[in-house]
Amino acid sequence: SMKDIKLIIFDLDGTLVDAYLAIIKSFNYAMQKMGYPKQAALAIRRAVGWGDENLLRPFVRKADLKSALKIYRQHHKTSLVKYSCLFPRVKKVLIYLKNKGYKLAVASNRPTESSWILIRHLGLRKYFDYVLCADKLRHIKPHPEILNKIMKKLSLKPYQTIYVGDMVIDAQAGRRDGIKTIIVPTGSSTKSEIKKQKPYRIIRGITDLLKLL
Repeated sequence: SMKDIKLIIFDLDGTLVDAYLAIIKSFNYAMQKMGYPKQAALAIRRAVGWGDENLLRPFVRKADLKSALKIYRQHHKTSLVKYSCLFPRVKKVLIYLKNKGYKLAVASNRPTESSWILIRHLGLRKYFDYVLCADKLRHIKPHPEILNKIMKKLSLKPYQTIYVGDMVIDAQAGRRDGIKTIIVPTGSSTKSEIKKQKPYRIIRGITDLLKLL
């Protein structure tokens, strides 16, 4: 039951943080520099969530991926600071949960370096007990490895944990681990895609999480 919950794990992009504009700017900058056409914002947005290498891979030749990624990452360090923001009332939610004594963690397919740029820039550092990103793992979400490692690190079990994300892959990762997964449709997956996954709950915005607890 919800009374057992001690740990809340959050995805970052599309869940707590709106970095879509920063991603789109860096993506199209890299495309232009590499002599590829720019892509529409929606096409880029829909490709977000699988890490930056997978974001670029469908749009460039194999031989160009390494160079494109380097340009993207370099640009992204500044574009993240310029163009990313928290979704409304995220800080309020985190403060409330922290004060209630929940352990809070981040599980992101975004690389560690850029995750920390975001977390520091948006003033989130003090809320999280642990941050884990895909580049420190063998498998990215939807594989549940990232969730397992966080629970292990904080010595908690699936029945004591909630995972909050925005994508189909978040719902899948949580289900594979037997964790109650709550999805907000503020990211890269559509509501109908999310519904098909039958997560524990779909909430309209992050503040609705407090009603569930």
